[in-house]
Amino acid sequence: MDLESEGPQIIKVTPVQQMLASCTGAILTSLMVTPLDVVKIRLQAQNNPFPKGKCFVYSNGLMDHLCVCEEEGNKAWYKKPGHFQGTLDAFFKIVRNEGIKSLWSGLPPTLVMAVPATVIYFTCYDQLSALLRSKLGENESRIPIIAGIVARFGAVTVISPLELIRTKMQSKKFSSKELHRFVSKKVSEDGWISLWKGWAPTILRDVPFSAMYWYNYEVLKKWLCAKSGLYEPTFMINFTSGALSGSIAAVATLPFDVVKTQKQTQLWIYESHKISMPLHMSTWAIMKNIVAKNGFAGLFTGLIPRLIKIAPACAIMISTYEFGKTFFQNQNARRQQY
Repeated sequence: MDLESEGPQIIKVTPVQQMLASCTGAILTSLMVTPLDVVKIRLQAQNNPFPKGKCFVYSNGLMDHLCVCEEEGNKAWYKKPGHFQGTLDAFFKIVRNEGIKSLWSGLPPTLVMAVPATVIYFTCYDQLSALLRSKLGENESRIPIIAGIVARFGAVTVISPLELIRTKMQSKKFSSKELHRFVSKKVSEDGWISLWKGWAPTILRDVPFSAMYWYNYEVLKKWLCAKSGLYEPTFMINFTSGALSGSIAAVATLPFDVVKTQKQTQLWIYESHKISMPLHMSTWAIMKNIVAKNGFAGLFTGLIPRLIKIAPACAIMISTYEFGKTFFQNQNARRQQY
């Protein structure tokens, strides 16, 4: 990802401008991809209703959220009744019967968590890339891999405790005092490390995804530019590179996504019912258990739904982000002229 134009005059994009570009990208991606997951969850709930006390993972391609099924009746957005024949049928019936706003029912938790996580992630990636390019040279192929790993590691680590607190708040109406008491009690009983429960499987999935995504994105972008005879990538080149690199990374890291989903839901069930967590809850043990039950194919459960979300999410996010940076570059260039 280029922070600077490679022309005769170097125009930099400031960290604040990178944050604004990534924030815009995250909001736009959330708005465009959330309906896909809302429809998918409504179809799942129709076939297998979510019972009270259980939870499910809501993921829109930008971020995962653990949703706790505590609400009675059909009040919750994922419990509303429906008689859907498939994805398109569900899409049209939800719009016709409940209004178009229903397609964004799961949006609030996404905006609360995904926007800050994405801003941290993309800004760190760009800052690290610029630093590494100044040390290792412009054409060093390892830069996207190193910057992608470090940036994702940082973003997941910062957001992980917030996700735990947000899930707790979802399960019951908490006042700020009660929430403070819950966090203090957890820290005093289990130490600060307890706020990062579920961090390990997230890292196992997201860090390899990030490394593969950025490496492939940069390679594809350069290749498409060379094929098109262009010096700078267009919006469509960024969009295509983002979709393809996101799809490749999504397929490769799917086993860790399956494990992470199981571990997240199991962790919540054990914690909420005050059951001591069994020793076999390790990532490797869950993976072996999935293979024993469903064969190797079990590790790739949900491949198509994951691709349907990840490919457009990556494409929209990166192309919007690059467009935002180009806009700020042009603004900065104009300022320098006056």
